[in-house]
Parts: sequence; C-alpha cells; structure tokens
Amino acid sequence: MYKNLIVVFFLIAITGCGKAQSNKSESSLPAKEFSKKLDQTKDAQLVDVRTPGEFRNGHLKSAMNIDWNADDFTEKAKALDKDKPVFVYCMSGPRSTAAAAKLQEMGFKNVYEMQGGMMKWRNAELPEIKASTAAGISLAQYKEMLKTNTPVLVDFYAEWCAPCKKMEPYLKKMAAEMPDKVKILRIDADANTELCKELNVSALPVLKLYKNDKLVWDNLGFATEQEVKNKIAQ
Repeated sequence: MYKNLIVVFFLIAITGCGKAQSNKSESSLPAKEFSKKLDQTKDAQLVDVRTPGEFRNGHLKSAMNIDWNADDFTEKAKALDKDKPVFVYCMSGPRSTAAAAKLQEMGFKNVYEMQGGMMKWRNAELPEIKASTAAGISLAQYKEMLKTNTPVLVDFYAEWCAPCKKMEPYLKKMAAEMPDKVKILRIDADANTELCKELNVSALPVLKLYKNDKLVWDNLGFATEQEVKNKIAQ
C-alpha cells in the first residue's frame, strides 16, 4: 500500500512539474509570436525593462520604460493593472525573464516575455520606434577598419551584459600589451543596432576575429583570455 502511495505521489509531482513547465513555455514567446500575441490582446500593457538610454535608441510602439536595474522598478510596476496582461522585453532576454518572474510574484495574472529581446525582434525585422537621428558605425566604416595586416578582434558588447563585463578587463589589457599582434575594436551593440543587424549579431557577447580582412573566428558567449590568445596565435 505504501509503495502505491509513493507511486501516486510521484506521478502527481511529475504532472505538476509538467504543467509548470508548460505554463512557462506558453508565457515566453519568440519575437514573432510575441508580436502576434501583443496585437491580439486587448488592454495589453507593454513594458520595456531596459535602461532609459537603450529605450531612447529604439523601442516597441506604445511601450513604457520601467528599468529593471533601477531601484524603483517595483514601485513603478505597482502602477500597472494586475488584471490586465503585461508584456515585457529587454535587449536579449535575461532582464525580462527576471522582471516577468517579479511581476508574477507581485500578483500579476498574465505576464508574457519576449525570448531574445530586442536583438531577436530586430533580427526578425519587426517594426520599432527608432531614434530620430542615426548613430553608430556604418557597415562601410566597419569594413574599412578591417583593412590591416594586423589581426583584428571585434568585441560586440553592452553595458548590461554580464559576460561582456567579465571579458572587458583582459581585452583592454591585451589591446595595451599586444598592439603589434592584434587590433581590438570594442563596439557597443546598443549604439550600433543597425550594424549588429547587418552582421547578424543577435545575442551578446560576440567576438569576431579577422585576419587579412577575412573572418576566421566567430564566437558567441563568454571566452577566456587564453582561448582568445590561442585563436589570435593560430
């Protein structure tokens, strides 16, 4: 009898976990599905949880900006209607995931987050409200910077990107100590959204190593100093 009870309890636990995972997957949507769901939802509240600077560089139509990293996020979020659906997004996903969890904890009933954030939205060529003035490096300027006999390592980063910040010290050190072996270019993804789109940079960090004007290494995610040095030396 005890064995039967254990089996029943185990099955209930599995079923419960399955439902929780299903609910999570239903509320976390790829960019195009997020856009479709947003359009179809009455009284949707759209929240951009990036910094004000990121928001100014381009955002979704009708979005309100409540910075997840700001001390007053919770206070500002209280102004939202808990009975109406909330759609949240950030630049690449982590902040909106955290914000969505916080909103659910606060009692919001229907919270949807966009997978991959604005980087995936732009990659899918979905509409956005853009900054009034164009900024950043053009593709032509980018290609011009690669025309050198010295290997060029391009680091696409953002201030909000934790792995980017971990890599920053050793990249700056390499730039100072190895100027004859590698030229390091650090490009702020937030300030160069069009360039990122043209180069298909849709997540961060990204390292691109060029030798003789040709791409020889394209790395997404954290890379150690030794790994980078090995690639340059090859």
